[in-house]
Amino acid sequence: MSTALGYRTFGGADVQEFFDRSEPLPGPLEVLVRVAAAGVNPLDHLLRSGHVQELNGHVPFPQVLGMEAAGTVLALGAEVTGLAVGDRVTGFALTGAGTYAGTTLLLAESTARIPDTLSETWAATIPVAGTTALDVLDQLALPAGASLLVNGIGGGVGVPLAQLARDRGLVVVGTGSAAKRERATAAGATFVDYTAGDVVARLRAQAPDGFDAVVDTVGGDSLRSVAPLAAKPDALISAADPSVTELGGATVHRLLDRSGLERVAGLMAAGRLDPHITGTYPLARAEEALALVESGHASGKLVIDMRL
Repeated sequence: MSTALGYRTFGGADVQEFFDRSEPLPGPLEVLVRVAAAGVNPLDHLLRSGHVQELNGHVPFPQVLGMEAAGTVLALGAEVTGLAVGDRVTGFALTGAGTYAGTTLLLAESTARIPDTLSETWAATIPVAGTTALDVLDQLALPAGASLLVNGIGGGVGVPLAQLARDRGLVVVGTGSAAKRERATAAGATFVDYTAGDVVARLRAQAPDGFDAVVDTVGGDSLRSVAPLAAKPDALISAADPSVTELGGATVHRLLDRSGLERVAGLMAAGRLDPHITGTYPLARAEEALALVESGHASGKLVIDMRL
């Protein structure tokens, strides 16, 4: 048995509760992992709220919160290759088992070993935020010197996106609240405070002919305000709002495979990517961490450390 945080029906934060669950058994192509750390993401509360039931509408209740984790492999299901019991790994809980728990099931094809020099706390940020940033840039395939606007640069996806874009020689401009300025500039981006007047006019001053690409991590009205700044409609991508397609843009084509996890882990181990973890919480305070992410005011990345 292990303690988990989840919910027995879709709804707001009031449906969340702690409960004990039996250790799950890995099915074919699954691995059982002792969770050391779990990343906290907006997707977690969207799943709980029932807003993306195409992802979890088939999962029986109670459901456990969380989509990304790092830990140690305890057991392997049939047909799993490339992993062994005792491996330190990171991966996606695409099985529906959740990650705000002592143990979970990860799909083997969406799980990768992590370098010996990389902590589980950092590795827990790779599956959602880290590989989303990687997939965005691979999808855009911009040449060095191209201009990139990151709408919402200070969050869990925006920070690695800015760093990876800088590594590719892109000229990065990012929007955020004043509190995000230092983090954005440290990642090599020119920062524009969206609370200090007409943000679109100030962005136009940065790129009178528009940006070679615009990546949105916020959605809603903020997405619609910056969408016209993309030099071409097909150079607009949102990692937060599927309605971007109504504006001529696209959502992120997520690969969710072992290769992407390994690439991001390698960049972290090489010192080229810092997830900027701004808060680490024990499982007992996981609701506090998720509430901060759900408020939209989280800065950087929040992680639940099961060892605290």
